[in-house]
Parts: sequence; structure tokens; C-alpha cells
Amino acid sequence: MIKLEVCANSVASALAAQDGGASRVELCKNLRDGGTTPSYGQILMARKLLHIKLYPLIRPREGDFLYSDIEFEIMKADIKCCVNTGCDGIVIGILNADGSVDKKRCAELVRLAKENGLGATFHRAFDMCSDFYQSLEDIIEIGFERVLTSGGKSTAIEGANVIAHLVEKAAGRISIMPGGGINETNVADLVHFTSVTEIHSSAKSVVESKMEFQNDHIIMGANYMDEFSVEVTNVQKVKNILKIANGKAN
Repeated sequence: MIKLEVCANSVASALAAQDGGASRVELCKNLRDGGTTPSYGQILMARKLLHIKLYPLIRPREGDFLYSDIEFEIMKADIKCCVNTGCDGIVIGILNADGSVDKKRCAELVRLAKENGLGATFHRAFDMCSDFYQSLEDIIEIGFERVLTSGGKSTAIEGANVIAHLVEKAAGRISIMPGGGINETNVADLVHFTSVTEIHSSAKSVVESKMEFQNDHIIMGANYMDEFSVEVTNVQKVKNILKIANGKAN
């Protein structure tokens, strides 16, 4: 069976992921920025309502993955929050300036998670590494459960060849989980070509606001966005992705 992890941008999305049959939720916020750490309230409520695995993203800001000492302390504090709320794991990634994995800091965070019974995923910071195959060995050595990757490209389909090679190099020592633009139309081919056993998708759709009055003369953020719609994980999309992935795999 191919398992699906849903990248959920809210508790509502996390519940939709669960209802659709996902096995795990990566809870985050600010998906348009690649995802950042969700609030304490989001984590607490998600843990209360979910019976599937919950892995919050630990990423203090958008941008690169080279973090200051203060940002590293924030990450440790956020992991303690995940421990205290009963999460199943965390999703992290820290790099050095040369594009290598920051083994020392990552190991400290993984150790903090594991000693409290939490697992750890290395996220798509991997796709910004200077050497994928050395980074894979470093990540395995540190003790991560899986690597989330698009194969160094904007989408997993574009990086499918690299993903397939990573699966081969991993040789069962760690799970290679493709993510980035995976949907109903491409998941079958991706699974067939790469031989992965778990996949990652937001499976989202646009939900229109129920506001009756809408001021269309203002933009609230720095970039143009529709202020009267939100993106939420779609239950049927989750079901479809799982059905198609497993139909192709079998």
C-alpha cells in the first residue's frame, strides 16, 4: 500500500486529510512561502481531533535553511511544544552555508525528538543541498525516518529521475517520500517510475469566502492574493490520490 502524508495548512485541512484516508499530517502554515511552523493553538487542536499521525513543520521563517543561533533556539522551543502536545514527530531541515546538511544541529533536534518518543522527517531543505547523495548519507547517519524531496526540482515529476536514484541509493535504510506538485493526474506515473512507498501532497482546493460584503479596493499583504478565498485540503482529492496511487502500484 502506498501511504499518503498530507501537507495541511490548518486544522480544517488536517481533518480533511484524515477523512480522506491519509496516514499522516504535516501541519504547517504559510504554504505560499514553502511552509512555516504552525501556532501552538493549531498544533494543540489538531492533536485533540486527529487519530492519525501528526508531524508539525519546524521552520521559523520563510527563505533559506541557514539559521541563526536565535532561530535554532526557537526551533528547539517549538519541538518541546510538539512533545508537550503529544505529537508523533517533527519535520525539520538545517543546512550549512556550503549547501551541506548541518549534521550537528540536525542531530541535536532529532535527539531531542527521539528521546521524547517523536520521529523525524528531513524536509525539502534537501532539495537545496549541494550534493544529494552525500546529504542522503548524512541524514541516514543522523537518524531521520524519511526524506521529503522533489528531486531538486520545482516539482516531483520534474525530479522523478533523481528520486528514483535516491530510492536505489537508500536501499531501504530510509524512506524517500516525493512531494511537490503531486496530484491525481501525475501520482500514478510517479509511483510507477520511482517505486516509492509513501507520497506527500497538499491535495488542496480553493474555498470561497462567505463574506457578503467584500472590499475589492484593498490588498492586505505584500503580494496580490484573493482576500476572499482560502486553500483547504479537499477530502475527495485525498481519496482520489490514494486510490490512483495504489491502483497503479498494484
